[in-house]
Amino acid sequence: MDNQRILLWAALGFLLLQVWTSWQLDYGPRPAPVADNPVAVTGGSDTTASINQEGSAVGREDLPTPVVGARNRTAETSNLPSQSDQIEQKGQTITVTTDTLRVEIGSVGGDINSASLLLYPTSLQTPDDPFVLLSNREDQYFVAQSGLQSVNADAPSHHAEFSIEKTEYFLADGQDEIRVPLTWTSESGLTVTKTFIFQRDRYLIDLEYDIKNTTGASVNLNQYRQLRRKPVTDDETQSFIYTFIGGVVSTAEDAYTKIDFDDFSDITNTRQTPGGWAAIIEHYFASAWIPHQDETSTIYTKALSSPQRYIIGLQSEAIEVADGASALISTSLFVGPKIQERMREIAPHLDLTVDYGFLSVIAKPIFWLLGKIHSIVGNWGWAIVGVTMCIKLLFYKLSEASYRSMARMRKLQPQLASLKERYGDDRAKMGQATMDLYKKEKVNPLGGCLPIMVQIPVFISLYWVLLESVELRQAPWILWIEDLSLMDKYYVLPVIMGITMFIQQKLNPAPVDPIQAKVFMFMPLIFTIFFAFFPAGLVLYWVVNNTLSIAQQYYITRHVLAEK
Repeated sequence: MDNQRILLWAALGFLLLQVWTSWQLDYGPRPAPVADNPVAVTGGSDTTASINQEGSAVGREDLPTPVVGARNRTAETSNLPSQSDQIEQKGQTITVTTDTLRVEIGSVGGDINSASLLLYPTSLQTPDDPFVLLSNREDQYFVAQSGLQSVNADAPSHHAEFSIEKTEYFLADGQDEIRVPLTWTSESGLTVTKTFIFQRDRYLIDLEYDIKNTTGASVNLNQYRQLRRKPVTDDETQSFIYTFIGGVVSTAEDAYTKIDFDDFSDITNTRQTPGGWAAIIEHYFASAWIPHQDETSTIYTKALSSPQRYIIGLQSEAIEVADGASALISTSLFVGPKIQERMREIAPHLDLTVDYGFLSVIAKPIFWLLGKIHSIVGNWGWAIVGVTMCIKLLFYKLSEASYRSMARMRKLQPQLASLKERYGDDRAKMGQATMDLYKKEKVNPLGGCLPIMVQIPVFISLYWVLLESVELRQAPWILWIEDLSLMDKYYVLPVIMGITMFIQQKLNPAPVDPIQAKVFMFMPLIFTIFFAFFPAGLVLYWVVNNTLSIAQQYYITRHVLAEK
């Protein structure tokens, strides 16, 4: 058996799987639109639906149902309606600029309507144009909303109008923190100061609510936090490369669960958990609301229509603030690149948003090794070369066994061709004669299969490491390769990869079947076309891997063929 074919077919199957996944993402079946009828509210008082929310006649439909006091709570979770709120939000804009972020906060609701990552340009051609992760523009809509709710008083949801102190904040040299307060006061005497806290060299925004109750009665309040996004469009995806864009939640029972936008209307997504977090992620970046890990929250999702929006959020338990008393509650929002080391420090399992799939147990050590080599060579391209060489060294003995088996098979090619001529189309006799020949020459046709199969999970793991790592975004290698995360614009690496595959084929024993031989002649061309659209970092790995394989295989083949 030609063991190289196993690797080729496995790799081709993997590529076809990626194409099929991307096709399903773009053209697969979609669920029916969400009905514009509110679901009946459960788990709260009868007055929940009619509570006045900052001057509105009825409850806003993009809000979760307010939580009743813990002593009166009769259900574990709130039932969440799926209606769209089409009321245009207006007000002043607060701009906050730190060393890592430029954020715009609206005075209406205190929503984060824009977040630009100052250290991550949109493209190499526009180095002064930072990547915009959050935006309230219609074509980029993705915002972070938060607020308070009450079943027995007015409370500032994300529709409330706050008063502000000023509209611009800058993190000055020598300054490590910016505090941005927004204040809301009800007619009955409840005062809430909503303060955003920004710190130097951080993508984590802390949020505090300072509550003072002078209403003359106790007030039950709960906070909610949610991310609201438009559907995925074609310009956010890459051809032939599938990366998940959607919701992710972490609970005490399940550290990491992905939720497709198509499933946001599923009521079973609602779950209660201590700690955890809720996020929306894309290729290299993530936004996540993170409660205190000792807080019990209800995670929920909603799908809205007119316009189509997807919401994922967390709702806290209600607390009671007595008349004349104060309370302080807080939460955090992560908005930034998926840098594993930093995310691991922010919240448990947040680093899993760098999704290596079911092969994470292999991929994580590979990424660690990639980072270590980069710390020495200072270039991610050469780090990929170094990792590939380490992997080849690790599997040297296994590869040697495989190549020796193929070399021995190559020596038998004349005899196999003779058997083909002798028995013609008689497959039974041909098969028996072939097995007798293998037994006589002490050749195991399956001798190289196991080494190849063992290496395939490592190859796939490295594929996901190179695909998911934000460190490779806009990372140059040499000469024309200015960004390892993008395809080679001159197709040099894919062509070299095709040539190396062709050379490998020539070193392998040719199939006895002439039709099969012709099919395999086209494999290098097929792979060259596929890899022409892959990120240059992935193609670089395959080029180096093939080149090292050719050198090893050539040496072993010559050694075996020279044996008497």
